[in-house]
Amino acid sequence: MIYCVEDDSSIRDLMIYTLNVSGFEAVGFAEGSEFLKAVDEKKPELVLLDIMLPGLDGITILKMLREQTNTADIPVIMASAKGTEYDKVMGLDLGADDYLAKPFGMMEMVSRIKAVLRRTGTTEKAKVLRVGKLELNLNEHIVTSCGKRVQLTLKEYELLRLFMENIRQVFTRDQLLSCIWGADYVGETRTVDVHIGTLRTKLGEYGDYIETVRGVGYRMEAKR
Repeated sequence: MIYCVEDDSSIRDLMIYTLNVSGFEAVGFAEGSEFLKAVDEKKPELVLLDIMLPGLDGITILKMLREQTNTADIPVIMASAKGTEYDKVMGLDLGADDYLAKPFGMMEMVSRIKAVLRRTGTTEKAKVLRVGKLELNLNEHIVTSCGKRVQLTLKEYELLRLFMENIRQVFTRDQLLSCIWGADYVGETRTVDVHIGTLRTKLGEYGDYIETVRGVGYRMEAKR
């Protein structure tokens, strides 16, 4: 279970949605007291903690977690706006396991979570995703098709990983923009189409596994 402490409801909802489609259980909280009550009832595997919160701020909450024996070992990733170096240093000095600068992409968030969970030993090692002879190594960020390495850009890699982790699930263009480019990305959905097109080309015979769902978006099918 991952707890997301974020007072902006639109960002919080997107974080929870992304975590759910990535295979995690996630619950959101708008402020600190509500979150701390939930921690007393059920200890999470990891906490995503915004620094700027109404009432108790993230730094204060982190300090409280680290001072209590039963919560001191919970992995915590802090989040705050770019440029707040003092908050970042303060959070890391108080025992935060990682830091995300806003605005951040949803798949970057998932990657950071998996990396922290691996480091803290609270989850299994990253696996290799496979669809036929198409493989994506989550540890090494390497994609191979029929044993041959496929060179992808970061966005192409993140798109492919999202599809391979969620076979047959349909994603709208807006969902893909939010998950891969970030909630604050300003651009056209045509960006998604262009990246899908180049990804399909690079994947060769596996390119047509990424299907267009007319009027909706895209999904990946594990064909025989």
